[in-house]
Parts: sequence; C-alpha cells; structure tokens
Amino acid sequence: MIKILMVCIGLLGTYSFAETEFASPKPAIDHQRHIVFSIDSFDLKEVNHVLSTINNVIKFYRPENTEVVVVAYGQGIKALLKNGNKEIRTRIEALMTYDIEFVACENSMRTLKISKKELLDDISFATAGIVEIIERKLQGFTYIKL
Repeated sequence: MIKILMVCIGLLGTYSFAETEFASPKPAIDHQRHIVFSIDSFDLKEVNHVLSTINNVIKFYRPENTEVVVVAYGQGIKALLKNGNKEIRTRIEALMTYDIEFVACENSMRTLKISKKELLDDISFATAGIVEIIERKLQGFTYIKL
C-alpha cells in the first residue's frame, strides 16, 4: 500500500513540474511570437481577463520575444477611452510600455460617436477591426479570442 502511495506521489510530482515544450524555432528576438488579441466588449471582467492573459503571455515569452497587438472594436472601444475606467486605462498604459500595440476600429468609433481625441495616446487605427484581425492572421499572427 505504501509503495502504491509513493508511486502516485511521484507521478503527481512529475506532472506538476512539467515544462512547456517550445515549438521550433524557440521564441527569441529574431523569432518572436506574433499574437493578436481582441477586445469586443466593455464588460470589465472580460476586458480584465484579456489584459491579464496578455500580461501572462508576455511574462512567459518575455516582452522582447513577442509582438502583441490588441484590436478593440464594438463596445470594446470604450476600454481605450482617456476618461474611461481608471483601472483599465492604467493597465493598458502599463502594457503599452512593453510595446503592446492597441488598435482602435474606426467603424466602431463612428457608430459610437467616439473621436480620436477621446482615446488614449499612441493608439493605432484601422478602418475595420475584424479586417485588421484577418490581415494580422494572414501575416502569421496567432489570434486569441477569449
């Protein structure tokens, strides 16, 4: 009985310390992981989930080994407002210091009557957010939709 228990503990210990095996080539400055995320809702839990996931990804791969783009469209545009939710704004500005690019959908801005001046500084713009995601995928980006 003790032998079985020791084997089970050993197997659990091995499993809990398993490392992620990188695809080839391994992430590096000259072999970055290209990832595009989307924010299409202004539900604070959903926006925070996306921002936390981005943070986890860049911590794992390291900022210099990643190119991360976040496309905001629909109600998600509100996450990029200068006068929006302070916590969200602070988190986005912190991610921007790691060269994370945030792209605002101009179609959504027109629909919601939001001007470029109302958005955070250093935001990029695309005519259509969905088209931006499609084009990034065709350029080799991995699309993460949470």
